[in-house]
Amino acid sequence: MEKLKIQNNSVTLVDQVEDKLLAYFKEKNLQTGDHIPNEMELSASLGVARSVLREALSRLKMMGMIETRPRRGMILTEPSILGGMKRVVDPRILSEDALFDILGFRIALEIGICHDIFRNITQEDIQDLEGIVNVGIMYENNEYAPFSEFSFHTKLYQITGNKTIAEFQNIVHPVMTFVKDKFKEYLAPINIKLKEEGRIVTHRDLLQYLKDKDEAGYREALEKHFEVYKIFIRQKNGAVYHQKYIVE
Repeated sequence: MEKLKIQNNSVTLVDQVEDKLLAYFKEKNLQTGDHIPNEMELSASLGVARSVLREALSRLKMMGMIETRPRRGMILTEPSILGGMKRVVDPRILSEDALFDILGFRIALEIGICHDIFRNITQEDIQDLEGIVNVGIMYENNEYAPFSEFSFHTKLYQITGNKTIAEFQNIVHPVMTFVKDKFKEYLAPINIKLKEEGRIVTHRDLLQYLKDKDEAGYREALEKHFEVYKIFIRQKNGAVYHQKYIVE
């Protein structure tokens, strides 16, 4: 392994080592499952203490890029694209702005995958969704039990055939549950009004559009299904803007 030079600048030594390691993997065209030189070789090549090297390697292990296997040492692995996001998206420590951004992103993503759902959906998928709807628990004012909500929308994500999209549902579900619980006093009146105006779209309604192969109708219905959150976000953003305007 050639000598990798460490430069003196404002970036921390561990950051530099991490960057050099990633560059080395790329330059050597290492693939998933390939062996990585041991700590002694890497430390000597980089000219840094093993404690610094271990911290950089630890970061890569947390990212899912490296794992240690018995009798084989360190192996390059394929990380989960959303693995890092999964570790930091904890609704208990996120700001309201971040929560609303994730909520808005989730809505945009689900509307955006409509075409993929209709392209890939099978009769077996329809049957699975029907089973989920039949055992689903819907509370008053268009509120579903967390398991019912998760199962239905997770199935939609899975139908796309995109593993990253399906993985995103596992990350965003706790955020959705947290938002519903934390802001239920704001969401309930919106749902009541939507119900009075006949604008509630249920999982069963969405399923019927899927059965009818009506993509345009499904997309419009899905927009309405998420309308409560769109109204809520607009109201919260409007309140913040108004408060800032009054203060200034």
